[in-house]
Amino acid sequence: MSMKRIAGNILTPSGFVRGLIEFGDDGRVLAVSGELVDEAQVRDCSEPLVLPGFIDLHVHGGGGRDIMEGGDAMLRVSELHARHGTTALLATTMTAPEQELEQALAAMQALGLQRSPSGARVLGVHLEGPYISREKLGAQPDFARALDLAELQRLNKLFPIRLITLAPEVPGHMDLIEPLCAAGFRIQIGHTQGSYEEGLQALSKGAVGFTHLFNAMTGFHHRAPGMVGVALAHANFAEVIPDLIHVHPGAIRVALRAVPGLYCVTDSTAAAGMPDGDYKLGRHTVSKCLGGVRLADGTLAGSTLTMDQALRNLVSELGLGLREASRRVSTHAADYLGLTDRGRLATDCWGDAVLLDRDLQLIDVIVEGRSIDHPNAA
Repeated sequence: MSMKRIAGNILTPSGFVRGLIEFGDDGRVLAVSGELVDEAQVRDCSEPLVLPGFIDLHVHGGGGRDIMEGGDAMLRVSELHARHGTTALLATTMTAPEQELEQALAAMQALGLQRSPSGARVLGVHLEGPYISREKLGAQPDFARALDLAELQRLNKLFPIRLITLAPEVPGHMDLIEPLCAAGFRIQIGHTQGSYEEGLQALSKGAVGFTHLFNAMTGFHHRAPGMVGVALAHANFAEVIPDLIHVHPGAIRVALRAVPGLYCVTDSTAAAGMPDGDYKLGRHTVSKCLGGVRLADGTLAGSTLTMDQALRNLVSELGLGLREASRRVSTHAADYLGLTDRGRLATDCWGDAVLLDRDLQLIDVIVEGRSIDHPNAA
């Protein structure tokens, strides 16, 4: 049986191991062998760092392509992000009329659950809209509406929906959270004008996360803690965009102390990996300039962030250690989705890994046991 062996400083659930990781033909980890070493030693070593592949649960686009355009966009987006270390992701929709959502998911259905040999694994869909507040659209087009179960079922039959962003204060939404959770959907709060009390009620009914924490939700005030206050006081999980544009580093530090399972997302658009210029984001045209993506009125509209840069930001700008930073770009997202076989390098887990040099620049990306640069190598 052929296999791939990689030597380096391998981050396992027990810590860094200086030794070998072996991948089997089934794409899973066969074994990790070697001796435990202190994290302080690995950054000064000439051998590569081997971390779990990054997991991004909020991806709108990349490489000039937008998930909502259909066709083969999903595969092309997965390839762009794989080149930046993402080994698994959720294709994320924009708020749109049902027909446009159906067209986007039908295109995904036509592609099936196949994976491009040079792309990340698409785990399903994050339905960021349309079940959000019209008062907190952010950069979402103005097609927000109350959740319709029949519509949701039609969409889910086309391609599996894993996450639903929901504004719990919208009439009828609060009563739907429990049955939606029971049906297997993971509900997270976002694009919401709800109060602290409404957020707390949503959590009590089964909502478990927050969409791009701090952005497009009621902020924190000491007499009106808002949705941000609910997340900081009660959430076990929340996503945050660490591009240092969407959220001030100080606010990220607050969230890191308050939310045990805080994990990073890119909220990336078609502009990710592309030069400055105009790109599509659902129905919107957005402009990339100076590292940001904005609507014509200046509203932030997703990002150009990639997960390798997210890791570097956590380490260099926020001062996290490598082990902690890795959890924030990989393990916690897997845990949030209930995936015990991704987001960690251990026997029988999927062989998703990134190889980095001492400056945290990518050397290679392994998706399900194969390099994206040499997917057919024995």
